[in-house]
Amino acid sequence: MSSPLAVRPDHTGDGRSDHRRSGHRWTGLGVLVLAVTLVAVDATVLSLAIPSITETLRPSGTQLLWIGDAYSFVLAGLLVSMGALSDRLGRKRVLLAGSAAFGAASLLAAYAPSPGWLILARALLGVAGATIMPSTLSLIRALFPDARERATAIGIWGAGATAGAALGPLVGGVLLEHFWWGSVFLLNLPVMVLLLVFGAWLLPESRDPRPGRWDMPSVLLSMAGVIGAVYGIKEFAAHGLTSWTTPATFVLGAAALALFVRRQLRLPTPLLEVRLFRDPRFTAAVVSSLISLIGLSGVIFFMSQYLQLVRGYSPLSAGVAELPAFVGSVVGGLLTARLARRAGARRVLTVSLLVMGLGIAVLGLIRVDSAYLLIGSSFLALGTAEGVVYTLSSDLVLGTAPADKAGAASAVSETAYELGAALGIALVGSVVTALYAGSLTVPPNTDPALADQAGQSLGGAVQAAATLPGDLAGQLLTSANNAFVHGINIAAWVSAALLLASAAFARHLLRPRNNNDTNTNANTGTGTGTGTTPTAPGLPETHSEPAHH
Repeated sequence: MSSPLAVRPDHTGDGRSDHRRSGHRWTGLGVLVLAVTLVAVDATVLSLAIPSITETLRPSGTQLLWIGDAYSFVLAGLLVSMGALSDRLGRKRVLLAGSAAFGAASLLAAYAPSPGWLILARALLGVAGATIMPSTLSLIRALFPDARERATAIGIWGAGATAGAALGPLVGGVLLEHFWWGSVFLLNLPVMVLLLVFGAWLLPESRDPRPGRWDMPSVLLSMAGVIGAVYGIKEFAAHGLTSWTTPATFVLGAAALALFVRRQLRLPTPLLEVRLFRDPRFTAAVVSSLISLIGLSGVIFFMSQYLQLVRGYSPLSAGVAELPAFVGSVVGGLLTARLARRAGARRVLTVSLLVMGLGIAVLGLIRVDSAYLLIGSSFLALGTAEGVVYTLSSDLVLGTAPADKAGAASAVSETAYELGAALGIALVGSVVTALYAGSLTVPPNTDPALADQAGQSLGGAVQAAATLPGDLAGQLLTSANNAFVHGINIAAWVSAALLLASAAFARHLLRPRNNNDTNTNANTGTGTGTGTTPTAPGLPETHSEPAHH
């Protein structure tokens, strides 16, 4: 059966085909939301499974961080390349191929027999996920060429993405209540089957009509640059300059990124159009997405452990405790278009980043026995604000890019998102781990092997305490809980400072244009010539003087 949307392939990349007149495009949007929600769920569903994985596979503290990081690191390193690949080969084709690979990698992760295998499986999930994320956003461009409809569609898509990230812990909690930790990955399989069936039927094909040649050196430089630089930062945060390999890795990664940018500026058909960053709205959107995820992901990653290991919640109870973040993210994503039309993108983005900063700062006040009201209110503020930031920044990015480069531009947005998630777990995680190890007091006469195990992670301390006599076990657990909460407190304050700085940066970049700036485009919101605040594409500022066309 042919697709109701696929009257003919949209090779222009701008959606100017019969797709735009078909009500089925909203059903097609549902397929894209399903895809992005699943990828987002997979990024966070593991957080509640960490205690079970620690008990079963017994990873070291470093392996534990890599189990959390490998997915986002690889995904971030490949997003630009995969976004450009989807522009060339066809966004629908790449999306469906990536979905099949995602299901296969999920099966491998579910039955991983060791920490090393699980890290590898998570990396393969990142490879597959890198084909899905930019394809979904660029296909929205093909389905919804009208700016206002696209803004609504991106709002729904953004709500799915942020809700998926917030829903992960709840889904994980339900599964872990009844099954083993691998079940959180098997969840992907039936969803991927549905995505393949309905995606093949409902989604149109679109691609760059003038793709140019595939530049392998650019692909390798982008991968080496992102992964090398992030790995160097992670190792420095965790171990300092104890080894020459840490600064060397960072320098090599930074050099690769510099060469990548230089090469893109010289190529007639670059893998990534880096000149997009000349647009302050594009830069503000990318930086806001990056910083918001750095601040959010690491703290949430460790709050799941706090709820289970410190407070004694079951996986399901911990997932329910994080439910306000899910509810807030859905509401925030769906309200973004209305908020931006009324208040302008600059004000909405700035305020949302401030709210995120304050929400994380609240976690700097928690103690071992803090009331849930404090924690739940923080989750609600974080989820709502992140839903707005993610949706608005995605709309800004998509609207500023040429239609035939939608995949590559979308990949930049998703790279910032996933890179922020990886950096958040790596940097915040390293801070928490270092402060935990430095603050932990192991009772005297404890076996050195158990003392080392307790110093690796809070989960290790729980396991070590289970083998100690009652009094010693109680002393170790009390010290471990206090040390872990101290690490979360400091990490929360650092993350809050980053978000407040990001709010100031976004406000500066999205400042009103001067009256000499008359280069206007009503659909992309590049300015009005009236000195009004720039707004997101399809989310025009409400002001008394109409925009020039």
